[in-house]
Amino acid sequence: MKFEDKYFQSFNFTKNQVRKNLDNAIKDLGIAKKDQILEVKFSYAYSALIKAGLTLLSHFNKKIKSVPGHHVKIIEVLAWALNDDSINDIGNAMRTKRNLDMYSGGIEITEKECRTYIDFVINIINLIRKVINY
Repeated sequence: MKFEDKYFQSFNFTKNQVRKNLDNAIKDLGIAKKDQILEVKFSYAYSALIKAGLTLLSHFNKKIKSVPGHHVKIIEVLAWALNDDSINDIGNAMRTKRNLDMYSGGIEITEKECRTYIDFVINIINLIRKVINY
């Protein structure tokens, strides 16, 4: 994968910083799993996904720039690094739903969707644990 200068910059992360990034994703995932409000569950599952992507980026000594499209790039990195194109599909479905919630007056989310997204993020985090040996 080419880390385009428009979206990424180099940064030397310590192993501890990489692990703290993953811990932050795990914390959000825990909130998604425990909360009863479906919109909150979804929001925190999406946040955990993005933070998991930031973990991988930090593992590769890259930072994402806060520019339009940077969440798409984070999801692309997840799919590339974990060698699973379905991450693009599910991750971007979550991103689209999140954007509708933020910019188009809210969303309807079902319990089944929340379970699917949370299970997806659990899988991503478990794969990242293997990549970073944590």
